[in-house]
Amino acid sequence: MDGNGRATGEPTSEDSTTRKTAGPPPPPTHLAPPHPAPPARAHVPPEQPDQPGRPGRWQRGRRAIAGGLLALALLLIALVYAAARAARNGGLVVLIEVFHHPLPYGAAVLALIVLAVLVGFRSRGTRALLLVPILGGALLVSPLALFGFGSAPHRTADRPAPGRSDRSLVIHEGTAVIDPLWWVSVDVGSGLTAHRWRVGYFNGDAPDNALASAQWDGPDRIRLATEGGEVFVVALDPATGRPDHQVRAG
Repeated sequence: MDGNGRATGEPTSEDSTTRKTAGPPPPPTHLAPPHPAPPARAHVPPEQPDQPGRPGRWQRGRRAIAGGLLALALLLIALVYAAARAARNGGLVVLIEVFHHPLPYGAAVLALIVLAVLVGFRSRGTRALLLVPILGGALLVSPLALFGFGSAPHRTADRPAPGRSDRSLVIHEGTAVIDPLWWVSVDVGSGLTAHRWRVGYFNGDAPDNALASAQWDGPDRIRLATEGGEVFVVALDPATGRPDHQVRAG
């Protein structure tokens, strides 16, 4: 106890007053300031992988391209076939002139099919399984095609009918291996609506069957002659220009 009768260590009123006015201790200065909160990011759903057994986007694109190439090949086949029929049955001249060329369009169709296989299939085994029979068949058919169709015919004469500006006598020449060929036809009309009627076909495998002359014998008659002296006269329909029969020599 001290001299005032208080126990030693007992807090005095002065100590209590000092503690009340002192306040809380200052924060420590050695701590780093708090970091700002990171900005919120938009939620991006995770990319879903392709399901097993289904082709990816790139593979689907390749197959779509291959399908387009095959569709183009089928379109060319249809146009060539239509042109061949038009050449026999009074079809459109523009269709015949553009698409009645089996050899070059046949080569184009083969190239499109091969390209479609290469683009549409990545497996070497599948490519070989498809391309070997395709190319093998083309190799076997090509000699027959060259013999059957020969060279592309080219126009050598275009003679208007006397007194009929809407009709023209047209002659095409070509070859089958070494034999000369002639096609005689009549174009009726003008522009994109003109039609072509076949009049005669001459194969010069024998010299007597070669075409010697093709002339108008009036506005509705055509006179054809061979090197052997044979003469053919073909009458045309006055309204449509269709021949009453077709001539063939050789």
